[in-house]
Amino acid sequence: MSQPLRDGERFVTLKMAEAYSPKGPNGGTDDYRCFLIDPGLKGESFLTGAQFMPENLAIVHHAIFFRLTPEQATQAKTLDAETPGQGWTCFADAGVREAGWVSHWAPGTNETLLDPKYGHPIPSGSQLVMQVHYNTLGGTGSDQSGIRLRVTDKALEPLGTALFPGKVELPCTAEESGPLCNRKAAIADIGRRFGDESMRSADELAQLCGPSDPGPTQHCDLPIEGPGTMHALAGHMHLLGRSIKVELNPGTPKAQTLLDVPSYNFDDQALRPLKTPVQVKPGDTVRVTCTHDASLRAQLPQLQNLPPRYVVWGEGTSDEMCLGIAIMSR
Repeated sequence: MSQPLRDGERFVTLKMAEAYSPKGPNGGTDDYRCFLIDPGLKGESFLTGAQFMPENLAIVHHAIFFRLTPEQATQAKTLDAETPGQGWTCFADAGVREAGWVSHWAPGTNETLLDPKYGHPIPSGSQLVMQVHYNTLGGTGSDQSGIRLRVTDKALEPLGTALFPGKVELPCTAEESGPLCNRKAAIADIGRRFGDESMRSADELAQLCGPSDPGPTQHCDLPIEGPGTMHALAGHMHLLGRSIKVELNPGTPKAQTLLDVPSYNFDDQALRPLKTPVQVKPGDTVRVTCTHDASLRAQLPQLQNLPPRYVVWGEGTSDEMCLGIAIMSR
C-alpha cells in the first residue's frame, strides 16, 4: 500500500518503452540491461521517494536508478543507438561514468520515506537510467518494469548514496570439487561472462580490504572521505549470504552499529532508516562484514545444478556481493 503524498509532492509514473526479453551474454544466465527513461520534469526537482514496479519477478534480480546530466544523457543515447534492441548491456555501472545513484530495488524493498526536508536533486534536463539485473536461472519470459517517483519542486537538502563494498573469498566446500574451485579459474570465468572490468573486482577488493585467509566471513574497513549524515542503510548479498553488518569506528569508544542483519534473507533487503541520523567525518571508518555459506549451493534450486566454484565478488546470481548502501546528506 502506497504512503500518502506529503505537502508539495506528486507522483510521476514511468515505464519501459517496450518489453525486453533478457539473454545473458557469452552463455551466461545474468543480463544487466540499462534503459534510458525521461522523467519529463520541468525545472529543478527533488526525488523524495521511489517505488520500483517489477513486472516479471521470476527474472528481475535487482534494479538501480541513476541520474544523468544532459551531457551524460547524450552519451547514454549514443550507447542505446549503437546497441541492438532496447537499452544496452551495463555490467558494474550505468555504462556512463559518474552517474548518480538515486534509488534501488531488491526483493523486499518498498518505498522508504525519510524526513521530507531531504531529497535527491533532479536538475532541469536530467534523465534516468534504469539498470535491471535479470537472472534467467529463476525463470523465463519478457519484462516491462516501471517506477513510481515521488517528486517535489520545493528546494530541499540534497541526498546522495554512498557504497561500502567488502570482499568475498569463499572456497568450495570439502564435499565439492571441479575446475572452478580454483580461484584463478573462477575469476577468469567472471571475465568470460561479464568482461575485464568485472574480472578485476575481486583482486581490487582484496587490495582495498587487506589480506585475510579465505573463508565464509570477510570484512573491509573503509575511510570516510568527507563530512556527512547517514539516514538509512541496506545490505546487499546474493543467495549464499548469511549475515551482514555495517559498523562505524569499530573497536573504538565511538563504535556504533549502523546495520545488523544476523539472518540475511535475499527476499528482504529493505532499506532501514536509522532511529537517529548519524554524523560522520574524515577520520571515521566504516566496516562492512559479510558471512556467506557455500553449503547453500547444494540446497538452492537455482544453484544446485551449477558447477561448484570459488566465490568472489561478481555480478552473477551464482557469484556473490558484500555491499553496504547508505543514504546520506552532506
